[in-house]
Amino acid sequence: MASLAQQFGGLKCPPLINNKKIFNSRKNHHPSSASLPKKTSVISAAAVAIANAQTRERMKLKEMFEEAYERCRTTPMEGVAFTVEDFYAALDKYDFNSEIGTKVKGTVFHTDANGALVDITAKSSAYLSLKEASIHSIKHVEEAGIVPGFRDEFVIIGENEADDSLILSLRSIQYDLAWERCRQLQAEDVVVKGKIVGANKGGVVAMVEGLRGFVPFSQISTKSTAEELLGKEVPLKFVEVDEEQSRLVLSNRKAMADSQAQLGIGSVVIGTVQSLKPYGAFIDIGGINGLLHVSQISHDRVSDIATVLQPGDTLKVMILSHDRERGRVSLSTKKLEPTPGDMIRNPKLVFEKAEEMAQTFRQRIAQAEAMARADMLRFQPESGLTLSSEGILGPLTSDLPADGLDLSDIPPAED
Repeated sequence: MASLAQQFGGLKCPPLINNKKIFNSRKNHHPSSASLPKKTSVISAAAVAIANAQTRERMKLKEMFEEAYERCRTTPMEGVAFTVEDFYAALDKYDFNSEIGTKVKGTVFHTDANGALVDITAKSSAYLSLKEASIHSIKHVEEAGIVPGFRDEFVIIGENEADDSLILSLRSIQYDLAWERCRQLQAEDVVVKGKIVGANKGGVVAMVEGLRGFVPFSQISTKSTAEELLGKEVPLKFVEVDEEQSRLVLSNRKAMADSQAQLGIGSVVIGTVQSLKPYGAFIDIGGINGLLHVSQISHDRVSDIATVLQPGDTLKVMILSHDRERGRVSLSTKKLEPTPGDMIRNPKLVFEKAEEMAQTFRQRIAQAEAMARADMLRFQPESGLTLSSEGILGPLTSDLPADGLDLSDIPPAED
């Protein structure tokens, strides 16, 4: 501002046009003043008016810049709404730490087959590569929901020296969250599903929460080979979760033990048909294979199982028996039929009434067991229990008086 004022301060207005000199000059060059046309005096007057107007404009500009210079020198912030505090606040808002490991908020504004460009309010856009876009294996960032307008928190993992742009990652943040989730699941001692994706000499590799975990062969409940397990999902429990050592050890045996403990006789579970055989269907119930025998499908005769069930079908079945030592589970849909033949004619109704029918079945079983125990105790008074006249089991009591009976008045038995 000062330099502008100084420049205008040094301006010099051109001298005013001397009309008298011009007139005399013209008079000397012409034979007589009487021969000058009247138009010449009109032009001279117009030139003088224009020159005076330019001079006034220059003087006005000079005064304006001198006034502005003086105001900037004495009261620079007068009339300015943007304060110094606002300036520093703006710097804090748009300035951030660009060191590696720093987390920043950003918005995706462009995607392609190789990755995405992210606006993080820096001097240049940041780059998110396809590899760093997700903890899972993807072929395009859009598979992870990353499209223009997508906003999230990223972590800085490097810098591109060619254009000083920053390199971002979402995968690093997702890895931290996955380890935290695994620690939580281990603390809660829950069963999770893991997909077998590889194998080595000691066991198989399973994907859990986006992390690769190791399942030793000693911790696999079935006798299946590694090749047979590849691509399958199996129930697992956490044995060791060590993020620092990148150790994630899992157990299928522990998960199966917990699942089997919950298989009570008469309970209803949801299963998936795995395969069909002439004698029945194998049903996967939470990682355990149960047999739905052809005789337990319906009260009506089933000549061809394929007319009732197909591999991949989801259905409700009831646990009939569970041999934990041999790992065998017998299932039934026949016991869940409201009326005989519903499993063939209306399987949807069977599944809707499954819990209700199972409850009725359990009540009948309980009554039958109670009657069996009562019959056994009826002939075993030494057990201390007896069956009352109302059919309720209770402690053995005597109806004799406390002081005993007088047997002297009882007549002898007659032949």
